[in-house]
Amino acid sequence: MLAQMTIQLEQLAKTYADSEVPVLTDVSVEVADNEFFVIVGPSGCGKSTLLRMIAGLTSISAGQLKINGVLANDLPPKARQLAMVFQSYALYPFLTVAANVGFGLKARHFSAPEIQQRVAHALKMVNLTELKDRKPKALSGGQRQRVALARAIASDAKICLMDEPLSNLDAQLRARMRLELKQLQQQLGLTVIYVTHDQVEAMTMADRVMILNEHQVQQIDTPINVYQNPKNEFVAQFFGTPQINLLTATVTGHQLQVTPDFNLAVTRPLPEGTALCVGIRPNQLQFKLTSRNANARIQTVAYLGDKLVATARLSDDQAVRLVSAETTTLAPGDLIAITGAQQVVLFDNATGKLITTEQEVAARATIAVG
Repeated sequence: MLAQMTIQLEQLAKTYADSEVPVLTDVSVEVADNEFFVIVGPSGCGKSTLLRMIAGLTSISAGQLKINGVLANDLPPKARQLAMVFQSYALYPFLTVAANVGFGLKARHFSAPEIQQRVAHALKMVNLTELKDRKPKALSGGQRQRVALARAIASDAKICLMDEPLSNLDAQLRARMRLELKQLQQQLGLTVIYVTHDQVEAMTMADRVMILNEHQVQQIDTPINVYQNPKNEFVAQFFGTPQINLLTATVTGHQLQVTPDFNLAVTRPLPEGTALCVGIRPNQLQFKLTSRNANARIQTVAYLGDKLVATARLSDDQAVRLVSAETTTLAPGDLIAITGAQQVVLFDNATGKLITTEQEVAARATIAVG
C-alpha cells in the first residue's frame, strides 16, 4: 500500500521584517492524498508566497506546516520530498533534454543506471522520448514545460508544487496542457498544489480550490460549489465569464426591488427596507424581447458563435450582462423584459458576505423603459 501524502496548513502567516503589513494571515487547510488543489487569486494576494512557504524557500512567521503529519516549519527544502515546477521552466540551456531531467538526480548521487531508468520513464510520461537529445533552445514553449514536468516526475516526489506553470504559453496550448497535467496527476497518483491567477485553470483542473484576496482565504471548496455558492462578492466576481451581475436592491414585502419596474420574488423572509446586493449569473437570467412591460434596453451585443453576450441598462442605469443562445434576434436599442433567474445569490450590502441563495426566482416587469 502506498504511503499517504498530505499537506496540513494550520493558521499559517507571513510578515516580512521590514513591513508591518502581513503577506498572509490565518491560512488553514489540509490537502488530501492524490488531490489536485489549486490556489487562485489576483496578483499580489500572497499565493506564490504561500507556495514558497510550503516548499521551504520562504520562512514561516506563524502557524504550522505539516507534511504527512510531521512538523516541517524548519525542514530544509531538500528534506521535504517535494517537487516544484515554475513558470520560467528553469532549464539549463547547455544541457540536453535528458540531461536536464536527470540533473537533480545526479546531484543527489543516484547511480547512472538509476538515473537513466528514471529519465526514460519521465520522458515517456510526457511524450518527449524522441526529443531527449535536443537542447532547450530547439524546443517550443509547451515542450520546455514538459521537460520541467519530466524533471519533477523523475524525482519520484509524491507531492508536486506548481507556480503558474502555463502562464507563458499561448491560449490554445494552455488549454491542451491543462488536460495533460490533470491526466498526469491522476496517472502518477500525485498530490498537486497549483498556483494560478486564471480562474479558468482553477475551474477546469481543481478537485478543490482556495481563493485568496487581500492576504486572506476567502473560500475553500469544489469549483462547482464556489461558482454556485460564493461566500462573498469578491468570490462571486472572480469566478465566471462573463462576470456575475451585482445589482443593488431593497426588500419590499416578499420581493427585492432592483428598480421600480424590476422586482424579484424571494421565498425567504427578509427585514423590510433592507438594502441588499443581488448576484445573478448572466447565463441564468431569463428574458424576452418585447416592447410591453420592458425593464431594460440592450446596449451592446457580441456574437460568440453558438451564443451571444449582451449588455443591457435598467431604468436606473444599472448595467446587466446577459447570455443568450438566440444569436439572431437581439440588437442594440431593443427593449427586453427580464422575467426571472434560475438562481440569485444575496449578499449583505455592508459586508459583502453571502446571506442566502434562491432558486428559480420570478421577476416582474410592469413599467416600460423609455
